[in-house]
Amino acid sequence: MPRVGTALRELRGAQKSAKGVSLYSRFVNRPAGRYLAAGSYALGLTPNQVTLISAAFSFAAVAAVALAAPSWGLGVAVWAALAVGFAFDSADGQLARLRGGGSPSGEWLDHVVDCAKLTALHTCVLIAFYRFPDAYGIAGDGAPSGGWLLVPLGFQFAAVVTFFGGLLTEKLGPRPAPGSPAAAPSTLRAVALLPVDYGVFCLVFLLLGGGLFRWAYAALGAVAALFLLAFSAKWFRELSAVQR
Repeated sequence: MPRVGTALRELRGAQKSAKGVSLYSRFVNRPAGRYLAAGSYALGLTPNQVTLISAAFSFAAVAAVALAAPSWGLGVAVWAALAVGFAFDSADGQLARLRGGGSPSGEWLDHVVDCAKLTALHTCVLIAFYRFPDAYGIAGDGAPSGGWLLVPLGFQFAAVVTFFGGLLTEKLGPRPAPGSPAAAPSTLRAVALLPVDYGVFCLVFLLLGGGLFRWAYAALGAVAALFLLAFSAKWFRELSAVQR
């Protein structure tokens, strides 16, 4: 479709800065979102409609985690739906830029869906641990181990506070001058951010069919807590230097 090709060419020159973006988002999710944005543009979809498509894939996966007994097949299906939802999450902003810019209501919808997705996903892991303790290897005396039920709560806390803190820092921090060149991305930073990239987190659900899931999930949760401390110190220091 010629319209798709034209949209792809325009999108290649309208990408956000890669600074502070992990390798997965930079080389996998954003390019996938670019193709989805071009296809959505050709179909006449709006950015808000693309956001809702992202939500449909994401929340279908979230519900499956809570409702279905864990298995390898379920893990593949959950990962695929989360990954597609994440790609559409990238596509809505790219589509908005392709159409000449987004709107406050569209940005609000995007952020609310993202926050709801994060909150719901960890809540459903908690529900899954409670409903299927034997399958996850956390049963003790016929009931799930209380310690393991705390893991999704801690992970959820770290993920949501990091999400909110990052948004607030972006709103309160200094804006770059119009036309100023974007800072060069750091490969080392892009690699270091992989453990807290949502796309990498989605990969852990491929392990739903085995006992490794809880350990991989807990490990990423611990890393998320460490990054929350590091990000919080960095953001507070940056905002303290802002002159009002």
